[in-house]
Amino acid sequence: MAREGVPEADLERWADEGRQTVLDVADMLGVPPDVYTNDPLSLIPALQNYASRLPLGEFETSDWVTLQTDLMAYAADFLIQRHGARWHVVDDFRTPRGYRYVIEAEGGDGEFHRIDPVDVVQLEFGNPPIEIARMLASAEMALRLTSQINHKG
Repeated sequence: MAREGVPEADLERWADEGRQTVLDVADMLGVPPDVYTNDPLSLIPALQNYASRLPLGEFETSDWVTLQTDLMAYAADFLIQRHGARWHVVDDFRTPRGYRYVIEAEGGDGEFHRIDPVDVVQLEFGNPPIEIARMLASAEMALRLTSQINHKG
């Protein structure tokens, strides 16, 4: 669902490009598209191995952008496939275009919650080393798709 002024085709193109990005990453890492499509968790080991081997200390801006794009595409596609999440457009006047794309899903509480996959990836970048499973779990928790565990002690 697009807001006024943002053609539906733009949102669909954004979603299609993200899907193609993750399929390309899976293929690059040796996970056949049909295997990934049947189980998005199948990409975690290969993607973790890849991320763990990256020379992050030598990265230039373009390297970070590429990695962010790849991880964002995976997080979003994982949420879409695994939890029925959907892309949405929300106003954001802090951005040059005045809007951004977010993922929305119905949480276990029956309410709809939204996250920006860029924020999920940025959070992971801020807590090295990059852990793919933790990144996905953070996204699920933010959307309230998993139970919250209360630790006492």
